[in-house]
Amino acid sequence: MTNTTNILLPTGSIPVVPSARADPPFPWVGLITLSAAVFLSVTSEMLPTGLLPEMSRSLNVAQSQIGLLVSWFAFTVVLTSAPVAMLTRRLPRHGLIIAVLILFAVSNILTAIAPTYAFVIAARVLGGVAHGLFWAVVGAYAGHLVPQAQIGRAVSITVAGGTLAFVFGVPLGTAGGHLLGWRLSFVVLAALMLVGAVLVWKFLPPVARYSPGAPESAAATTTRQPRDATVPAVVLICIITGITMIGHYSFYTYIAPFLLDGLGVDLALIAPLLFAYGVAGAVGLLLVGTVLGPRPSLGLILGLAVSALSVTLLAVFTATLPVALVSFVLWGMAFGMLPPLLQTRMLHAASPRIRDTASAFYTTAFNAGIGGGALLGAVLIESVGLEMVPIVYVGLLVVALALVIVTDRMTHRRERA
Repeated sequence: MTNTTNILLPTGSIPVVPSARADPPFPWVGLITLSAAVFLSVTSEMLPTGLLPEMSRSLNVAQSQIGLLVSWFAFTVVLTSAPVAMLTRRLPRHGLIIAVLILFAVSNILTAIAPTYAFVIAARVLGGVAHGLFWAVVGAYAGHLVPQAQIGRAVSITVAGGTLAFVFGVPLGTAGGHLLGWRLSFVVLAALMLVGAVLVWKFLPPVARYSPGAPESAAATTTRQPRDATVPAVVLICIITGITMIGHYSFYTYIAPFLLDGLGVDLALIAPLLFAYGVAGAVGLLLVGTVLGPRPSLGLILGLAVSALSVTLLAVFTATLPVALVSFVLWGMAFGMLPPLLQTRMLHAASPRIRDTASAFYTTAFNAGIGGGALLGAVLIESVGLEMVPIVYVGLLVVALALVIVTDRMTHRRERA
């Protein structure tokens, strides 16, 4: 609300109305609702990783093929997110999120009733289409709800839903699948998607998309828009994101068989260990929101370095269970820092004119990394064995870390020049 007070001036003077406008209240309810939608989306995407052994036995396929369900889902996002985003660019963002959650529910119901592996693939492809559109919209939604200075805080709240999916969604879905069957886990998730659609309809404020041509004259619209100067920075962030996610999901997709066969833990401990990993990720997210949010470059360097160190320890000390489990939890905390920092860095780098487009490309890079990682992990397991997967992951983390450090130094040099 704008408070204005007329100031009495001498006769003949022009009245002055203060133009200062108080900052609008922080949209907690809307962002938490958006975070809940993210929670459901990420849980739907990653649930097969926790139910991999059960789905493998039920559908009579190898565990690596169940892992490839993540690839089918992610590659569908890569191939469809940009075209679908273009086709729906004139539709209200708020309504799109509701429609996407309903489509998610349909996808999960089809997965639950699937009689064959091929049917599951088809259901996951449908979910991938919904997921690509969802992130193309949600990636920029938080940026539209708050001023520029509050983007980091808003993104941390939104991305918290993804972190909580690893804390509660995937572990609880895994535990339910162990007790009652994997199909029921997808039925429950479908019901929660419908509840989420109602919550979005009721509590998430609608936003208007940024329209770069709105304030310009008619003559200006006939001229070609110059290339946005922030495009190279966005492209680089997408490259770093893709490399990081390829490495991460080459290993995390197959974390259940690694814990069972590599560390020798009992099947009943898979869900609790995934819960511990998720809680550690929430701690990493909290660090971003309280300490590292204003320092995204430092946060990225720490997150990548600690992830590489912890996964190295996990690979080396498989025979020493206490060290391996501590390394596993440390990895969860370090990786929990990376998605919000990468997205914050992208939204800060992109100008408002290309923020929606940048979010779509970021989503493409992120999901290309997820799908490519799951595929890379499957190839490595079949060719050189599961024990080599974390080593390859560490190598990719080192590449991403080097890119972050080099580009930060180049940026600092340009700023000083």
